[in-house]
Amino acid sequence: MMIPHFAELIHHQAERYGHRTALLHRDSRTGKWMRISWTTFADRVRLTSQALIEYGIGVQENIGIYAPNMPQYFYTAFGAYGARAVEVPMYPTGSPDQIKYIVRDAGIRLLFVGEQQQYNNAYKAQQEMGDTLLRKIVIFDRSVVRYPGDETSVFFDEFVRLGDNAHATTAARIRRNEASMDDNALIIYTSGTTGEPKGVVITHANLHETMRIHILRLPMVTDRDLSMCFLPLVHIFEKGWTCFCLCKGVRIAINQNPKMIRKTLLEVRPTLMCNVPRFWEKVYVGAQDRIRSASAPMQRLFRDAIRTGHDYIFNYRRMGQKAPRALALKFGFYQTTVFSALKRAVGIERGNIYPVAGAPLSDEIAEFLLSVDIPLVYGYGLSETTASVCCYPTKGFTLGSIGTIMPDVEVRIDPDNNEILVRGKTVMREYYRKPEETRRAFTPDGYFRTGDAGRLEGNTLFFLERIKDLFKTSNGKYIAPQAIEMSLGGNAYIEQCAVIADERKFVSALIVPAFDALEAYARQRAIPFTDRRDLIAREEVVRLYRSLIEEAQQHFASFEQIKRFTLLDHPFTIEAGELTDTLKLRRSAIARHYSAEIEAMYRD
Repeated sequence: MMIPHFAELIHHQAERYGHRTALLHRDSRTGKWMRISWTTFADRVRLTSQALIEYGIGVQENIGIYAPNMPQYFYTAFGAYGARAVEVPMYPTGSPDQIKYIVRDAGIRLLFVGEQQQYNNAYKAQQEMGDTLLRKIVIFDRSVVRYPGDETSVFFDEFVRLGDNAHATTAARIRRNEASMDDNALIIYTSGTTGEPKGVVITHANLHETMRIHILRLPMVTDRDLSMCFLPLVHIFEKGWTCFCLCKGVRIAINQNPKMIRKTLLEVRPTLMCNVPRFWEKVYVGAQDRIRSASAPMQRLFRDAIRTGHDYIFNYRRMGQKAPRALALKFGFYQTTVFSALKRAVGIERGNIYPVAGAPLSDEIAEFLLSVDIPLVYGYGLSETTASVCCYPTKGFTLGSIGTIMPDVEVRIDPDNNEILVRGKTVMREYYRKPEETRRAFTPDGYFRTGDAGRLEGNTLFFLERIKDLFKTSNGKYIAPQAIEMSLGGNAYIEQCAVIADERKFVSALIVPAFDALEAYARQRAIPFTDRRDLIAREEVVRLYRSLIEEAQQHFASFEQIKRFTLLDHPFTIEAGELTDTLKLRRSAIARHYSAEIEAMYRD
């Protein structure tokens, strides 16, 4: 399959697919799903490219996009590629200070924003910096109310009219013809669990190679599929996946509001969707709740269905072998009854594949979901590797692994610290304007240092832990906190967990309950409480969490087990600096913010 340069991709697909649907989005006023054809998509991209050039954006100049997923985001990103500009995406939840940092570091003078929150933050950042750098803000959402006296911002539809002239048309055609695989395509700023964010420079050659190896690995994806675009497009996982889908002619349904994902799934029922483990943990919890609340005969039916699915999936289909006829018939029955009902309740009954990455996924949850015929494809990658380093193959995947190495990607393990090292054409060019950081990120022979510990068995990779997250207790024992936290992630009563152990005598944890489930539990058992703080202090509740923790960590060594814990009445948040934009724990911030609670757990 020929993969065009991204400056030409949407125009190429428009010639092929014409008035077939490319994008779907929910109209904010009517709530109805609207269709955008490939022809319309290409026309909007062309006008955006022309407007960028007419405005004065130079070749390889950086432009910012600070918005949730929406059609205009797509037009702007591909319009930038057509103008040979560089896309610099920002998380829609980013604060004014984060925006200022990226604008200054990347030298952005033109910033596209999505909704009211992004406009407010961008305008505040612009006022604090002065408009000598950030000259203009372009607003996607027409309902945004601008500040009085704002003379530098303009709405997107007004901006693109700049390019609707013959001069801009000719200039854009020349730029597209001169587009090079060596051009920078985007700069993604890492959310940074430690230190300041770094701009990961991804070239068009990186994107092209990522598309090529995914086409080889995932031949089951076709232009008959419908993908849900849910994760923020600044996330390399969603960015890479969505670009791959566009290359394959897949229709893409854009979920603009993350809080509406449940409703969106039930309306769209996608065949494809990339997502993070936390989403699937909630699906698992929901399925388990449904099984527990069923009658005794139905519970027996569920258990038999899961056993049958496990036997069929893991012993036969996973190995590419034909199952015995009786097992195949029994699996087929459960597939169209029990499994179909479970999946229909979520909106995933039409699944082709559902890639999952971005954090560890517990074996227990993966095994259950695969056994009920949810086609997960677990994988591993980073911004610096333009997403996938490895993923489950269609046949012969190993539960507990993060998959087999992608075609033409080289991986080895550092013998000194078990660090996963990666080399290949998908690896980033550099950290933007950080030559020393770039130098330290690579081995002398060109392997990228991922910062993750792992082990390699043949072509299959196993993830162990983020090296910088490893704790060493005062007794000299090493603790992998993510493994412990992951063991609790699929529990219906636990929303968040942060393990504490560094230079401590034993392992402890800060736990945020799933309060909807916990409050229902308390009401069912007539446990009185006035508010959340009162609820988590109740002895019955503390006993519940002690038993949940003991059950979850039976397979851990004694020194790895949580000995004490504290329940919190509020969650860790991005706003408080306790989570990254990708919802990873900022352990140093949590240690500072909860120092009193932590010290209390270690008093004898």
